Order: sequence, then C-alpha cells, then structure tokens
Amino acid sequence: MLLLESNDFLASPDMKIKQYQVDAFATRAFEGNPAAVCPLETWPDDGLMQAIAEENNLSETAFFVPSEKGFKLRWFTPVKEVDLCGHATLASAHVIFEALGYGEPVITFETRSGGLFVKRKGQQLEMDFPACPPIPCALPDLLAEGLGQRPLEVLAADDYLAVFDSEATVRAITPNQALLGLLDLRCVVITAPGTEMDFVSRVFGPKFGIPEDPVTGSAHCALAPYWAKRLGKNVLTARQVSRRGGNIGCELKTDRVILSGSAVTVMTSEITF
Repeated sequence: MLLLESNDFLASPDMKIKQYQVDAFATRAFEGNPAAVCPLETWPDDGLMQAIAEENNLSETAFFVPSEKGFKLRWFTPVKEVDLCGHATLASAHVIFEALGYGEPVITFETRSGGLFVKRKGQQLEMDFPACPPIPCALPDLLAEGLGQRPLEVLAADDYLAVFDSEATVRAITPNQALLGLLDLRCVVITAPGTEMDFVSRVFGPKFGIPEDPVTGSAHCALAPYWAKRLGKNVLTARQVSRRGGNIGCELKTDRVILSGSAVTVMTSEITF
C-alpha cells in the first residue's frame, strides 16, 4: 500500500495508487454492482478522492486506511461523498481478505455511519449494518409523477420506499430521473414481492449521479425491516432487478441487519497523476 500525505498529489506529478475493481453481490464477472477500491496508508486530500471517483464514473469508489480497530472506510459517488454504501463495503472487504491477505476473522470498518463489521461465511461475506426501519409517509407528488404511477404504499428512511403490487410492475417502471432528482431524500427505492425471492427492488439516485444503482446494500437496511415485518420472518432472500442484477441475503437482528453476498475481482490497475 502506498503512503500518501494530504495535498501531496498537488506537488508530485508521479504519485501512484493501487486500485481494484470488484463486482459486488456477484458470483462471476460482469454482474452485480461494480465498485472501485483504493487501499491507502493515510488519507489524501478529499479533492483527490472525489476526482478519482469522478474519473471512475462508477456508482461508488471506496477508500480505506488502517486504524487501531481495523480500517477507516469512506465512499464517494461521482459527485459527492456518502454516509453509507453496502456494495462498496462488500468490495472493500473482499479486497482486504483476498488481495491483502487479512488474517483476522472479522473486519471492523470505522465509517460515518458507525462501526460496520464483515466476516467470511463459506463462499460469501456477511456485513453487519445498522437497521433503518422506514416510516409510513404521504406520497409526494414528485414521486408519483417521477415513477409514472402511484405505489400502494410509501415509506421514508434515508430513502423513499415505494411499494408496488408485483415484481413485473417494478421491472416495468421507467422513471423520470429529472423529477426524482428533485426529491429531498437520498434515493428512491421501489419494491414488491418477488416471484422467486421474498422481495425485489430497484434503486434510483439521480441526485448522486446514479440514475439506477445495480445493487444497493444500504437500501436493504430499510428494505429488510419492512419485509421482515410484512412477511413475519427475519431471514429473507432478495434480488435487485436492475439490468445487471444481484442477490442479497438479509437477516434482521433487532437493530442490525446482516447482509450477505459474494464478490469477484475483475480488474486491478494503478492510478498515476
């Protein structure tokens, strides 16, 4: 791992950062959600991390540095830093275990959303995240107009959660991204009972530069509590039915959600500047 001092990238034209591109919530390359992961020894300037994320143009680029507890982890979309990202956490843990040879059974990440914990379970990784139960709310006009139809139910947490009648309905929606980008919350999550899974979802985040996120771990911090209550069970199967798609295992444990999935490294590279 390369030692980076804050603002060094402004003075040195030949700095290099190792980067991994990982498909998260995937069992093979080119499915799930791609994330870039950059291991560092110390934090560079925030502007550099944002520039790298913009250059990657993926839904998330993750950066981590070692800490006394494990690692400090941050996530950037192409336009801004975010408080929580599931798939890039999964990708980072995959890099730490597989590429960096981390020998401890559990990775502790210190983040803006508190402590996150990842451990191996067979061929998958289990992420321990805070649950974020959504609360019923009024249907914003922009939400109905942006989705092109009225959901059966609307709830709110960090995102709007719009509930529909069927997987077919969720798959068929073509949103107006400009209208959804005017809403006050982070993203819009649409969901319904699944035909082969307990539930399905799609996630739109135009205000973060993400028209549709392929697979969104953080959204399941709200989806899992909602569906656990509705279906009367705490262990759930889920699929995000974006074009790439991905499966997420969910387990509600009081105020925490255990999200499980696998990941595949598809590319290693070196950023030079």
